[in-house]
Amino acid sequence: MERRKFLQNAGIAGILAAGAAPAVHAQGAPAIRWRLASSFPKALDTIFGSAEVFSKIVSEATGGKFTISVHAGGELMPAFGVVDGVQQGTVECAHTAPYYFFGKDDTFAIDCAIPFGLNSRQMTAWMYEGNGMKLMREFYKNYNIVNFPMGNTGAQMGGWYRKEIKSVADIKGLKMRIGGFGGKVLERIGGVPQNIPGGEIYQALEKGTIDATEWVGPYDDLKLGFYKVAKNYVYPAWWEGGPELELYVNTKAYEALSTENKAIVECAAALAHTDMQAKYDAKNPKALKELVAGGVKLQRMPKDVMEAAFKASQDLYSDLSAKNPQWKKIYTDFADFRREQHQWFRFAEAGFDDFMQQQKL
Repeated sequence: MERRKFLQNAGIAGILAAGAAPAVHAQGAPAIRWRLASSFPKALDTIFGSAEVFSKIVSEATGGKFTISVHAGGELMPAFGVVDGVQQGTVECAHTAPYYFFGKDDTFAIDCAIPFGLNSRQMTAWMYEGNGMKLMREFYKNYNIVNFPMGNTGAQMGGWYRKEIKSVADIKGLKMRIGGFGGKVLERIGGVPQNIPGGEIYQALEKGTIDATEWVGPYDDLKLGFYKVAKNYVYPAWWEGGPELELYVNTKAYEALSTENKAIVECAAALAHTDMQAKYDAKNPKALKELVAGGVKLQRMPKDVMEAAFKASQDLYSDLSAKNPQWKKIYTDFADFRREQHQWFRFAEAGFDDFMQQQKL
């Protein structure tokens, strides 16, 4: 259900009661057992851990009457097989990055991140208070899925490169692991995108199968050890200004839930959504210091690369709008919302941040 409708019907008191008195509402109800397939490895405790946070809240709010076991990518199905798993009812739910599935329909990517899209706060605003949730729910009906925002990494780093990137010329022929849809734009400026699950990236970079890779940011990147085989750490990721993760729930499984359990799923996903970004924001600074102390070279993405990628992305979106009605419908609303957001964010938010980041704190 939509957030605003839910809040009107349930109210804050109802939400708290769901967590505070599980024995009352669960009395006599049959136990529910779901399985959640993640697209991420367990080693990445922040991004994988979001699903564990979600599962824990659901169990606690129902007094253990509704439990969800969480399975890492590859455990129940391939990391990139979770949409099929949920659609076919092999599992009741999944946690993933929607842009992994742009091969099915490019529209999936809008529900996560597209190059030069929204930052994390803007994405949350579009989903909850704009038309994002309504439009994506309509789209996901084609895949037997009900979606819930469940996590955001914030703006990501632009990745690890064996050689320094000095200009757009250095992108030519560059074999880079890049998440999903962003590879379409990389390809248009001369790069060679590779779509590789998180658990397989290090080996590919170490063996020279790829020349560069991106993942999320310092906390995860330190864990994955990319700095051991590539020392040039570039920022920002123009393709991921605020990538949102999603909880996908099989429609039949969701509709079988009571109204109260549907509300619990929604609330648990919303808390996990906030929890993920809070953890990244808290953990990334220390990890970045550690990486730099270890000899990593920080570099801002060259302006001509940013400009070339921006132009290529706008051309791509025009092409997709001309041939994909689903894309055009959702992207048009997304782009209108983005324009309004940037007109606002350039004032208070950007003004405050710009001043504070120049102070000696």
